[in-house]
Amino acid sequence: MSYHILSIDAYTCRLSCERGQLRCDDGMNPSRTISLEDVGAVVLSSFKATLTSTLLIEMARNRIGFVLCESHRPAALLLPADRATDTALLRHLTAMPAQLRRRLWEKTLDAKCGNQAVLAQTWNPDHPGIADLKKFSESRKSSREAECARLFWSVFSDTWSNSSFRRGRKEEGFNILFNYAYAVLLSCVLQYLFALGLDPCFGIFHQSREHAAPLAYDLMEPFRPAFDANVARWISRGIQDGKTEEQIGEVTGEYRQHIVATLQASVLYQNKQVFLRTAVESVCRSFRKAVLAQQSGPYEPWNMSTIKWAG
Repeated sequence: MSYHILSIDAYTCRLSCERGQLRCDDGMNPSRTISLEDVGAVVLSSFKATLTSTLLIEMARNRIGFVLCESHRPAALLLPADRATDTALLRHLTAMPAQLRRRLWEKTLDAKCGNQAVLAQTWNPDHPGIADLKKFSESRKSSREAECARLFWSVFSDTWSNSSFRRGRKEEGFNILFNYAYAVLLSCVLQYLFALGLDPCFGIFHQSREHAAPLAYDLMEPFRPAFDANVARWISRGIQDGKTEEQIGEVTGEYRQHIVATLQASVLYQNKQVFLRTAVESVCRSFRKAVLAQQSGPYEPWNMSTIKWAG
């Protein structure tokens, strides 16, 4: 059985099954079909979708997971009755040695901090904090994540905002733009974790708490700079148009479309040009392989290596 993830995001559609073929009709284009034998999971993000019971039963027979989303955020996960979870993955996740967790988290931090350094230098190559940011991004100090974040947001503040800007989830101003952007990224990571059978409740660094998804928080870290770049691009446009900070910082319908489009941006991953969404899926797959192998080698976080993210 293949493990392709089928993502369906047409505004309205009807999904059915005929002779082992999943059929999708959106009322506008010719029907599209795909053999259920070639599908490992389906992610449905449509606002209005109709499904047949035959499809659900056939998906269960083929052991296909079904992720239902509301506003692109996973709302429900349907699995065959005999596959409440991926037993092997769950066992390896819960019993993962502390040393392996550290190695996986170190690789994640290498990518995140490195991406922050690349983006900050693209924004403002002459900023006095760039040299220290690069140094900390390559260090093994326990404080490197915090130091890189401090320097990264200092560069952002001096380039796109003002010295009073402080990054904080509960802060106002441009922070609201970043909060929305990260919510979109989190939703995408969760979609693929569910589709690949990875329980997001078992992370490698972030701690478990009620209604939390630690593993998603872990794996999304290197992708944050991609969204930071697009937020900065939005701010830059607003400044050029003569808008006030309050006007720029409003989460409008246009801004939502701008941020969601980040997932379709072309990026380089393992020497191939792919959509950022595809890179997210590939990273989640590589993490899955690492968990099953109980080795950090297969895990390949995304590294920013292009100046397209200038802003």
